[in-house]
Amino acid sequence: MQKPSLAGMERDSTGKPPQYPIESVDNALRLLLLLGERSEIRLTDASEYLRVASSTAHRLLSMLQYRGFVRQDPASKAYQPGPSLTNVAFAVHSRMDIPRTAAPILRQLVDTLQETVHVGTLDGRLVRFIAALESPSAVRVISRLGSTRPAHCTSTGKVLLAGLSVDELDQLYPDPHLEPLTEHSVRTLTELRTQLAEVRKSGFAISRQESEEGVASVAVAVPQGGSGIRLALNASAPSYRFRPSDVRKACSALKDAAAELARNLG
Repeated sequence: MQKPSLAGMERDSTGKPPQYPIESVDNALRLLLLLGERSEIRLTDASEYLRVASSTAHRLLSMLQYRGFVRQDPASKAYQPGPSLTNVAFAVHSRMDIPRTAAPILRQLVDTLQETVHVGTLDGRLVRFIAALESPSAVRVISRLGSTRPAHCTSTGKVLLAGLSVDELDQLYPDPHLEPLTEHSVRTLTELRTQLAEVRKSGFAISRQESEEGVASVAVAVPQGGSGIRLALNASAPSYRFRPSDVRKACSALKDAAAELARNLG
């Protein structure tokens, strides 16, 4: 098979090639650029695009998968953007427009639900809250803006974990035992998997005093769309204001808001 030259580098680059290029690094980066153009790539796509042997393309994709930059769909075997890649994208977008874009949507949610609302994203085994707006009620959940919580103890974290593959979940949680925050927290990976299966069926996740006594929340995932960033919206309330009817109302409003946020982020 023909050895790749600098032609591919020049085609994909934004400037002059370096004096001493490292071909393997260049090829791995070109695969990431290709993922920016397509929703997924197969091994044959990578091999043909880079003009390298399938074994070489497989090694590159395996290393990107190991570092979390790609994930492999267990059914189709195609490679898709992984959590590390979306975290990089989030780092850029968070400085630009996520909080600003989310602000009017959060305002509408608070007006509708009269509860505190957040936008969150996964950061390893943590969920990080990147935008928030507090309820106007005298008794309310305080904003968690800028803070982190263990993902398995929050509705936001669980709805995002439900979107991961089995392999990604195994990499995040190699230990079958989970650290609880309260007596209501999930304590084992087996229990978490059971809850995540329910989340996938229902389309939302609930936390009842799992991250903090007296606090309950419900969350839905934001459709990824073109942004490729994994986000979720949640509504948090004192647990005594978290009846089944409240959950249904919150889920409906959150799903509409999540769809709007996805459209606005592109």
